[in-house]
Amino acid sequence: MPNPQLSILVVDDAKFSSVMIGRALSKAGYQDIRFADSASAALALIEQRPANVLLADWLMPEMDGLELTAQVRQQDEMSAHYTYVILLTGRDGQDVLSQAFDRGVDDFISKSAMHEQLVPRVYAADRLCGSLQRLTQTNRTLTEDLNDLEQRNLIDPITGLGNSRYMNQKLGDSLRQIESRGGALCYLLIGLQELASQRDRHGEEYHHELLRGVARRLQQLVRPLDVLSRLDEDHFGLLALVDDVKACSPSSFKRLHEGLNLKAFKTSEGFVSLKAGISLVSVDANAFPTDAPAVTTQARSLLRDAYATGRIVPLRLKQSG
Repeated sequence: MPNPQLSILVVDDAKFSSVMIGRALSKAGYQDIRFADSASAALALIEQRPANVLLADWLMPEMDGLELTAQVRQQDEMSAHYTYVILLTGRDGQDVLSQAFDRGVDDFISKSAMHEQLVPRVYAADRLCGSLQRLTQTNRTLTEDLNDLEQRNLIDPITGLGNSRYMNQKLGDSLRQIESRGGALCYLLIGLQELASQRDRHGEEYHHELLRGVARRLQQLVRPLDVLSRLDEDHFGLLALVDDVKACSPSSFKRLHEGLNLKAFKTSEGFVSLKAGISLVSVDANAFPTDAPAVTTQARSLLRDAYATGRIVPLRLKQSG
């Protein structure tokens, strides 16, 4: 059964098309349907109240569906919300669809098959939104658990991530696991050169806002089981366990580098671009004896080259001699 309260926003500059979509969705049982005749109007409505599902025409004047999706993802990031985006398109071809999926689009409806596809695709989005609500509740429970951890001084109070002590504990545990059972780990040190100057320019509250934005961005980019921590004023750490050390390559973490360097952060002072440097230290059984301080020290030593080259700088630890 559909959720009548599912929030749906229809964006189409053709009024006739919007009316037809609205009628079909109302007949299917949906009651919370809003309409916008342009991408900018849609963004204003989302700013007032987020939508669960966004139905938008791919080709629109002023801003097309892909650009609208990018803007919506920025707003999602700020509000800890997820909008399921469906584009209405007459375009086809694998390259075109792959490009759109890479830009954050969730699904497509072919205009030539609108009558057959519209309601089933929205039903599918409805089911997913229900799952997302359950995950949100789970995340709330996890947040409460993390608050308990904070009392033991393991959580960064600004971002809600683990702090340096938490990362060192996890890194030490992972090294012992690899030494006894095999496998490998990737430790990434993420440095943000301009955070200090941004704090000096705009103040502490803005600095905290930017830190939380970086934390949210990183959480979207890492795997669910990876360990992400804020280490100090301008460094984050990431720990990823892998089966083979070959998986600890810069290409495996390219999404992190691009996500921080190529995409601006929306803040109360407008959109802000940051410059991130990332060093990558990989460890497998051949690296022992080693320990957490040795791994983190090596990562720090590589960060200057990461800033200078604009690339992820890797190092595989090996036993000396």
